[in-house]
Amino acid sequence: MLSRRPLLGATLGATLGTACLPGRAADAPNDAAEAALRRGGVVIAFRHALAPGTFDPPGFRLGDCSTQRNLNEDGRAQARRIGAWFAARGLVPARVRSSPWCRCVDTAQLAFGAAEPWAALGSPRGASETTNAESLEALRRAVAARREGIEVWVTHMFVLSALVGEGSASGEGLVLASVDGVVALRARLAIP
Repeated sequence: MLSRRPLLGATLGATLGTACLPGRAADAPNDAAEAALRRGGVVIAFRHALAPGTFDPPGFRLGDCSTQRNLNEDGRAQARRIGAWFAARGLVPARVRSSPWCRCVDTAQLAFGAAEPWAALGSPRGASETTNAESLEALRRAVAARREGIEVWVTHMFVLSALVGEGSASGEGLVLASVDGVVALRARLAIP
């Protein structure tokens, strides 16, 4: 006698999509991000991995990580999982840029093995309105210039919010492309 379970599983998978098949449900929300990354011509901008607290302590200095809010063990593990997700899919960024803040540089290095500090990705807290406007314009131009491949950015919630008008969780990636000169959010990537 034939078992109905394999047929039922195949029918459900065909009816509801591959997200219902074993091993796929956990990654199904990231399918749109993976598809956009494979097409290329995008920037994926991550909010740095988990760094408990809010803001940096008074008197922090960019060149001294001991004066800043930094990744904790969970944040370091989260950054490694981001890199593992990319490696498992054979997705290799053409360039990895980071805010000069230590929590961003550390996220980029743990995930991708490299980080090119870029002041435009720096936290706008404490900067002048003119500097923030110039940084935001530089980011918009960089998204518009991306024609192929993947560029990774690691930055801060305030930068991402100013760029796309939406918040993001620690370690979450926003897949960005330029549409008629406007930065558009194509998909979100959240690595469990």
